[in-house]
Amino acid sequence: MKFFENIDRSHWAAGVRSAWAVAAVLAVSSAWAQVKVQDPWARPTAQGQTVGGSYFRIEGGPSNDRLLSAAADIAQAVELHSMRMDGDVMRMRQVDAVEVAANQLVEFKPGGLHVMLIGLKTPLKVGNSFPMTLRFEKAGEVKVNVRVLPAAPTASGSPNASNASGAKPAAYDEHKH
Repeated sequence: MKFFENIDRSHWAAGVRSAWAVAAVLAVSSAWAQVKVQDPWARPTAQGQTVGGSYFRIEGGPSNDRLLSAAADIAQAVELHSMRMDGDVMRMRQVDAVEVAANQLVEFKPGGLHVMLIGLKTPLKVGNSFPMTLRFEKAGEVKVNVRVLPAAPTASGSPNASNASGAKPAAYDEHKH
């Protein structure tokens, strides 16, 4: 206890205030960086098929963020991809990152943005699931459990084959390559 007796009380109080200030900044910065990943799912693959796709919705937090990468042990490589029509041809390509605007929805869905699973180590079968980690610039790593479903889940989380409205969320149209 001699150590504490030798500390000037004003220095000790200043140290405590600094520690609280740092804790407050960290709490606020992580709150500002939060995103929500909703309904992660993947389509089943056929026997021998070595590629698959994963889909979900990202709800942006109070500040802009970027999805930088994805990782899943179920595949040899995991990439962020976009698809769009170029005349009569559907073009797919890898993207470096996906912008997630504050308080906006970014939808990863068949025929649009998706996570490409390359070199699948096992087929994706309906009813199975696998872990995937999404890495954001500000929010950091977000771990999700991807369910293999026959069709996209509805808002309630259950699969629904008629869940294709065709409407693009605002953030999708603003995505730049």
